Amino acid sequence: MQDLHTAQTAQGNIEEAIVSGILSARIKPGARLSENQLAALFGVSRTRVREAMMRLETRAIVHVSPRRGWFVTEPSAEEAMMVYAARRVIESGLLRSMTELTPDGRDRLNAHLAEEKTAIAAGDKQRLIYLMGDFHIRLAELSGNTVLIDILRDLTARTILISMLYQSDFHAMQSHLGHCSIVYALEAGDFIKAAELSIQHLEEVEEGLDLTSRPDPLSELRISLSLPPATVKPKEAAASSIQKK
Repeated sequence: MQDLHTAQTAQGNIEEAIVSGILSARIKPGARLSENQLAALFGVSRTRVREAMMRLETRAIVHVSPRRGWFVTEPSAEEAMMVYAARRVIESGLLRSMTELTPDGRDRLNAHLAEEKTAIAAGDKQRLIYLMGDFHIRLAELSGNTVLIDILRDLTARTILISMLYQSDFHAMQSHLGHCSIVYALEAGDFIKAAELSIQHLEEVEEGLDLTSRPDPLSELRISLSLPPATVKPKEAAASSIQKK
């Protein structure tokens, strides 16, 4: 029983470390995750690592490529739209179902907003990416529902991967003001308004994505060789335009 508990703890630690790395934008879309290296880092067998990775695969966080190994997911444009649609339904539903904002919950949200403001003033983009996603997990925590918290955590991780692939400009202040508006509505006890604002906020973020773009698989090598960025050929651009319509 002890061995089983230890194995489950090790797998949980691996999963948590990878998801946390994505949430803080330290792990990029398409990053390769070596079974050997993870086994060495966590002091477990490759079998335990593989089990953890298979669990992450069911959560759409990683995927396996035959004979190549495990990689962090690179969400497609279609997946991006589905993720945002899911978030709008879940987050607005969560806020609509609230009946009160406790003093502790209020203090936690305001402390988080203060952290966002400090990071904006410091120009700390990586910290901001983490905080902008973490705000939505904080909202889920208000419910005390661990199932909802886990769902929002995974969706937020996928959203950050989407942002790193498709977001050309990072509008931290706009997102911060959106968060502030949601908190103000919660403090006023207007949970319906908070739900509406959450939908508006997520729509604004999604509209800031360029879902016609595609990640360049040779970007790192291209930069290393000081080559110009890849350009979209006219035929490809036209095809993208038609598909978008």
